[in-house]
Amino acid sequence: MPIQTTALCLALLRDLMLFSSPIPAHHSLAYLEQTLQEGTLLRQVNALIVTHLRDHNLNQAATAVASATMTPLNAEAPPNKLLELVAKGLAAERDEASRGVSSGGVGVDSFGGMLAGYGMVHLPTNAVDFSAVQDTKGSSKSFPKHETRHVSEHKNAARCARFSPDGRFFATGSTDTSIKLFEVLKVKQMILGDGRDGPIRPVVRTFYDHLQPINDLDFHPQNTILISGAKDHTIKFFDFSKTVARRAFRVIQDTHNVRSVCFHPSGEYLLAGTDHPIPHLYDINTFKCYLSANAQDLNANAGINQVRYSTTGSTYVTASKDGSIRVWDGVTAQCVRSIIGAHGLAEATSASFTKDQRFILSCGKDSSIKLWEVGTGRLVKQYLGAIHTHLRCQAVFNETEEFILSVDEPKNEVVIWDALTAEITERLPSNHIGAPRWIEHSPAEAAFVTCGNDRSVRFWKETL
Repeated sequence: MPIQTTALCLALLRDLMLFSSPIPAHHSLAYLEQTLQEGTLLRQVNALIVTHLRDHNLNQAATAVASATMTPLNAEAPPNKLLELVAKGLAAERDEASRGVSSGGVGVDSFGGMLAGYGMVHLPTNAVDFSAVQDTKGSSKSFPKHETRHVSEHKNAARCARFSPDGRFFATGSTDTSIKLFEVLKVKQMILGDGRDGPIRPVVRTFYDHLQPINDLDFHPQNTILISGAKDHTIKFFDFSKTVARRAFRVIQDTHNVRSVCFHPSGEYLLAGTDHPIPHLYDINTFKCYLSANAQDLNANAGINQVRYSTTGSTYVTASKDGSIRVWDGVTAQCVRSIIGAHGLAEATSASFTKDQRFILSCGKDSSIKLWEVGTGRLVKQYLGAIHTHLRCQAVFNETEEFILSVDEPKNEVVIWDALTAEITERLPSNHIGAPRWIEHSPAEAAFVTCGNDRSVRFWKETL
């Protein structure tokens, strides 16, 4: 499996070593001063490489680089600082190339396409550092006012929803085995009553190809492909660029009920969380399935409710029916950290990474939402005050990661917490008949979707 993060670090290290030859004795004092400055720069870059590898759970590689460069293994740097600097450097090189200036050194083609295709240049540089916040009680932010509108309904329970990476579309899956694809712009036009050219139809595609209820959905990171996982043990691929296609153009037949699906950021692989305790990793070109090599050491015997990749795909996380959260290496598919009983004996229903990949937000049927530090497995924060004991509900961040959203089942409310203070800032009546069973926030704007057993799909957007 191509893993660009590691390749980038090793290539940088190789180039650094090429320029670390001894200094000839006849060089001038000015040259020696320049060399000392370069040496300081090399040490800083080495520290960035070690920190990057360590923070992304590539501990063996981090140890090897630290030993080879005599860099402290506990070197510190801001999260994703190396990727931020590389992205800025590539942007400068592209600018120089557009002006006909040759910058020398590492070419844009060598890393530019790699990073752009891998999504790394979009990593946040102003990510919230939850571990650095101490006692912030009483300083919670106000959640912006939102309005909601019923935008469609299925013929049976609406079970799941997912936004496209750019936020332009979202899809919903149902017990009635159908999938609906919505265009967000048309949803907004419908809410505003902008029907100058006739009735607004926010559902732009409806797919029918499963035999049993839909459990999860995901969009390809680059192409117009939507995948679905269902109780009929299949993962199906739909091309939503085709206006007349209603059936899948590719199908993966799994051996278990497929509870969760997630594309690798490269789009070349996908994960399936099933009733089997080990996540199934598929190459989408060959459909070959890979399982963890250390599966026998996990003592895992419960199915997986959700599986999600980190921003770069260097790790992925699973939330299991036995209440455990597990972090997996995206290169070797080995489990690198198990948080047993993260939600006690209750099911862990969702788990996802923060954008900077340093923390995991999990939700469970013990009515708790928890934030974990990836590097240590340490519990950082708890978000309490909402009851969820029956439905396979999620806890999700808003697009800026300032707020966390989930559901209170008995009160039929959408509950919002300040992500830093862990205080509830808002309780919104869901307007569903019965509690929503799924909530999904847009990655691009202040908007989210709720789905319910009342068959309805509701779109929420910030009011201006």
